[in-house]
Amino acid sequence: MGERISARELAVLAEEVSGERFELINGGTITELSDRISQRQRAANPEDRQFNLRTQGNVKRKSRRDYRAFGAMLPVLILVVCAGCKKSGVRAGSAANLPAPLVTVAEAKAQDVPRYLDEIGRNVAFESVNVTPQVAGRITERHFQDGENLKKGHLLFVVDPRPYRAQLDSAQANLAQAKAALDLAKIQFARDQELVGTRAISKQDYDTKKNTVDVNEAQVEAATAAIETAQINLDYCYIHSPIDGRAGARLVDVGNVVQANTTSLLSIQRLDPIYATFTITEVDLSEVQKEMSRGTLKALVRIPGDSEATSRPGRVEFLDNAVQNSTGTVNLRATIPNRDHHFWPGQFVNVRLVLDMEKGAVLVPNQAAQISQRGPFVFVVKSDDTAELRPVTLGQRQGSDVVITKGLVARERVVLAGQLLVRPGSKVHVDNGTPAMAPELKPASKDRTSHRSTS
Repeated sequence: MGERISARELAVLAEEVSGERFELINGGTITELSDRISQRQRAANPEDRQFNLRTQGNVKRKSRRDYRAFGAMLPVLILVVCAGCKKSGVRAGSAANLPAPLVTVAEAKAQDVPRYLDEIGRNVAFESVNVTPQVAGRITERHFQDGENLKKGHLLFVVDPRPYRAQLDSAQANLAQAKAALDLAKIQFARDQELVGTRAISKQDYDTKKNTVDVNEAQVEAATAAIETAQINLDYCYIHSPIDGRAGARLVDVGNVVQANTTSLLSIQRLDPIYATFTITEVDLSEVQKEMSRGTLKALVRIPGDSEATSRPGRVEFLDNAVQNSTGTVNLRATIPNRDHHFWPGQFVNVRLVLDMEKGAVLVPNQAAQISQRGPFVFVVKSDDTAELRPVTLGQRQGSDVVITKGLVARERVVLAGQLLVRPGSKVHVDNGTPAMAPELKPASKDRTSHRSTS
């Protein structure tokens, strides 16, 4: 009835009282400890006591008094230890009579689930334009608001067009002058062409008139090109949005003088569709390449604060041509529709790269899987409502469920709630959604009851 443990505790008490250490061999018992104490008392014979009195005086006399005091206390200590043993026996009997714990169970199910890679990515605008003026001048007008959604061709800024309109007028005048000169040269050349056969003019004069016509034609073409240049510069005074997108904050206000191709005026980014860029390790590269060549590779993208059910699908259309030496990763890019502008450029996102489908995977709710020092496990409730601790191998999470790759089959019942009170091999009471009365404790034995009444 637990004598070995009590004897060890009693040896500690004996050491505190007598100041001497009592060794227990292989645990020892109370009887053995009592015999060892008696042997030490008998060993102190009268001759030894006389010798001790002469040599050590009061020191050994105090030691003998300690032995006698401990001998008087020994029966009391034994009673205390025995009472503790009885209490522990009562507690052990009560634990055996505990009612079956109430648990909630769920059946393991089999279904097809995706096999995936979870990565962290960042959104990037589908198109991004930094608007700069192509002519120098003063900004005279602004025709948009910061943050406005713009359409392609929307007028943004106006650079003072008056100098460029004057250049256009000058080019048009030069063209008219060149055309007039050309007309005159053609008339003179036609007249000399009729006389060249009669030898009324020299061959040199004829060639000169012909060259004058060619030069005037070239001058007309140059004047025409100058007009086109002046018209282009005049058009550049009116700065339009080159893409559909969202305007950022303006960088220049009306009245500022800007320089051609140097001063940044505005940033525009196209948000629909939008890119999600992310990386994979080179270990997964070969499998991703295989699925990408089949055209089955897709990505599910969501903002970290969103639930997995709200993930939006995208097409993986870009795989970089090299592995980054510093990180051992490869860049990928997915294109996601974004009509409601749910995603924003520069935003971190969770990307789930779906590789293929796993057929007939066994799923259980996440809370059914428990972790111990030996690894993950679940409590399986058998047909007779006894609980079995079953080690399992966990796979990937699928929403609120987790895949069990080893240790469980479909339609087996697992404990969802109440695992702390479940003991392997013991009965459990399955909660069916209806209130149930807890079973009564077993009555104590007749011997124990009669013993309590007599005491």
